[in-house]
Amino acid sequence: MESTNEPTVNKPTPPRKHKPRGTNPFLSTLGIAVLIATLFTAWTPNSLFTSNLQSQLRTLLTPQAAIENGLATPQPQIRIGIVAGHMGNDSGAVCYDENGNPSLTEADVNLSIATLVQRSLTERGYQVDLLNEFDTRLNGYRAAALVSIHNDSCEYVNDEATGFKVAASLETRDVNRAQRLTACMTDRYKNMTGLYFHANSITPDMTQYHAFSEIDPNTITAIIETGFLYLDQDILTKRTDLVAEGVTQGILCFVNNESVLPSANPSITP
Repeated sequence: MESTNEPTVNKPTPPRKHKPRGTNPFLSTLGIAVLIATLFTAWTPNSLFTSNLQSQLRTLLTPQAAIENGLATPQPQIRIGIVAGHMGNDSGAVCYDENGNPSLTEADVNLSIATLVQRSLTERGYQVDLLNEFDTRLNGYRAAALVSIHNDSCEYVNDEATGFKVAASLETRDVNRAQRLTACMTDRYKNMTGLYFHANSITPDMTQYHAFSEIDPNTITAIIETGFLYLDQDILTKRTDLVAEGVTQGILCFVNNESVLPSANPSITP
């Protein structure tokens, strides 16, 4: 983003708009069992019972009919949203070469990372939406998780202006799951990239990121600044695959309910 400490988003106010083939009883019962088993795999028991089961199923699963031997078989997919920061709105931070000419924009870096994350998760069987900064689809957006990808300033600040940041919404309804998502993102991204977790530069512009108030309140959200475009430019532009995999592994940690070290569990409030 444009500021030294985190993404600054120009916030214009964009306009907003708000007989299947029969199956036998045994197969129907089996299909329901598969859906419930999938839900238990993705979420902890506490999160399951804090919400209505039917609502959880509608939110997490997008049934698709696959016809095999004349029978319709449900193919559940978990939906995940990825926002490419600044995409479709502005350039974000702009880096200049030694002659003073623009050489790199934050929006381009964000999009490169987000596209690889989408591809990686899709290949693993998830339904992934690649979203613009002020995408109309964000209104009431429902998914297992929504992660917005950004980067910090192109300008040299000091030798400590390197590393990444992760934050969740201050207004989340489910603090436990929000903390789990940020912990997963922090742990897996740090392990994958070796970058420092720059927790002391998280500000309200991240915890009050505009998309947090636009999506369905049951969608668990996080915003990550994957690095500083000055000191971390090499890894962000030359090892984009590694950066993207760090984000991907953080999301997988969350949806698969994988273990995270206690030290990687940052508070919702920085």
